[in-house]
Amino acid sequence: MDKQKLLIIGMVFPEPNSSAAGRRMLQLIQLFKEAAYDITFASPAQDSEHEFNLGLLAIQKTKISLNDESFDTFIQNLKPDIVLFDRFIIEEQFGWRVSKYCPEAIKILDTEDLHFLRLARQDAFKKKKEFTISDLFSDTAKREIASILRCDISLIISDFEMKLLVDDFKIDSSVLFYLPIFADSNLDFVPLEERKDFVFIGNFLHEPNWDAVQYLKSTIWPLIHKQLPDAKMLIYGAYPSQKVLELNHPKSNFHIMGRAENAAEVIKKAKIMLAPLRFGAGIKGKLIEAMKYGTPSVTTSIGAEGMQMDGLWNGFIVDNPVDFAHHAIELYKDENLWRNAQKNGVQLLKNKFAENLYKESFIAMVLDLKDNLTMHRNKNFIGQILQYHTIRSTEYMSRWIEAKNKKIPS
Repeated sequence: MDKQKLLIIGMVFPEPNSSAAGRRMLQLIQLFKEAAYDITFASPAQDSEHEFNLGLLAIQKTKISLNDESFDTFIQNLKPDIVLFDRFIIEEQFGWRVSKYCPEAIKILDTEDLHFLRLARQDAFKKKKEFTISDLFSDTAKREIASILRCDISLIISDFEMKLLVDDFKIDSSVLFYLPIFADSNLDFVPLEERKDFVFIGNFLHEPNWDAVQYLKSTIWPLIHKQLPDAKMLIYGAYPSQKVLELNHPKSNFHIMGRAENAAEVIKKAKIMLAPLRFGAGIKGKLIEAMKYGTPSVTTSIGAEGMQMDGLWNGFIVDNPVDFAHHAIELYKDENLWRNAQKNGVQLLKNKFAENLYKESFIAMVLDLKDNLTMHRNKNFIGQILQYHTIRSTEYMSRWIEAKNKKIPS
């Protein structure tokens, strides 16, 4: 029997050392590899010196073009059994072509986070107004939810976002599958006595991370530094711009360190992770990693959203900056408090984010889809309607761009 073929269409080629999105993609790849799928990874993005070497996993890497009929030939020749779209923008670009030229392929959307939720919160924050549910009903929401409905199944990274889609947008749960970033702790932690300093880590191309670092520097760190003058605040992250680098202030022990070549080493040697996120969505890879390596954290309600279980946290969740600094200092000084926080993180990983909680059910879901695809699609008739209109509208816009590009001399 021939191997099942999976085509992943990525926004970028995965960079697991640069972002949680990259690590998430690598986890999905590993799930399908363990189920013996033959995988091709295609993207319209440029190569990056930091991208993961897909060849190490025997994955075929392919460059594709936007608004170009060469993709039609490519997918007809490949004949994938499953197509996985990396975020809704990619489904908008390529979904109609997959449906037209490979209609029997199962279409899976990995949302990463709900973009419309993150952008609505970001907009409310910048306008200095309180975020409300009514802020969510935007054009971005219409686009992203239409993409969810056009696909056979959408992977949702946060149980908060699952509830939001089902309760507030009335999406049938049969087209959603909860699959968080997962991690297992090996309990081989760096001892407390060998740890020091505070750490923040995050890709600076991601707006919530950039805001969190500014907030740390201007408001929270001065309060901590006053009480703990010898402790350092170490800021790591991929793609720091000049404005990020300008926040470096060794005099106050606030250090912009740039890209972490080994994020695990950075996190496991720190005493505490600080993540004062004021807007965002999804779940935070940095906080999963902190639990994995036994590093307690202080974060906000946005930071911990979709990550708690029975109120458990590996540190503190606080939104007020004065309280945030107070709890960070308390956690840094109090050994018993620190050790209890570490234990909470181990328990939370085991009960909510362990790989064995999701691996078998994920592959079982895919196999069930394969066996019952027609029935599944008939139950999602709204999705079929959206697909019908998308092929007739998006296709013609794309064809027009394609024809226009052909007329432009190279």
